[in-house]
Amino acid sequence: MIQIINYGLGNLGSVQNMLKRINVQSVIVKSPRDLITEKIILPGVGSFDTGMNNLLNDGWIEVLNEKVQKEKVPTLGICLGMQLMTNRSEEGHLGGLGWIDGEVIKFPVNKLKIPHMGWNVVKAVNEDASILQSEKDELRFYFVHSFYVKVNNRSDELGVTYYGDNFTSAFRRQNIYGVQFHPEKSHKFGMMLLKNFASL
Repeated sequence: MIQIINYGLGNLGSVQNMLKRINVQSVIVKSPRDLITEKIILPGVGSFDTGMNNLLNDGWIEVLNEKVQKEKVPTLGICLGMQLMTNRSEEGHLGGLGWIDGEVIKFPVNKLKIPHMGWNVVKAVNEDASILQSEKDELRFYFVHSFYVKVNNRSDELGVTYYGDNFTSAFRRQNIYGVQFHPEKSHKFGMMLLKNFASL
């Protein structure tokens, strides 16, 4: 069973519908006291500070730290959910969850069209990129974002994508996974990734 965290931001229904398509059971969880699970998805669309404020005000942070950091529950952050797993963001003033040593940086507005929107290639750069394993030579996912994650430890990097320069589009540290793209909008590639995550 995968539990999808509802903290007021994110395409919860879309994520759940994609999981249904690959025959993976899931439930949307609205309260921290109901988080008793084998796997967690932290989705997200919106601003960094709003996301952190919602997690804090709704009582999620202590419970998530217990599940993710102590119990080592496999957890996948999607888009903003990935960014919230880092230390901080240029978009806001609040600290992040701090599960991944890194920060969130804005794309250079004078050089690139912002947001980075549409389909782009994700290149696996780590032999341990289990959620990116595929029979396809080229992995393409759907992106919508103006900020990107910069990891401080290259060993945490699973996948990179080129947009003006290479940026981290997927990371992993032990049981913690993050993807900048939207697997729920990425058709067969998204189904592949979510199936891989469900099989961990």
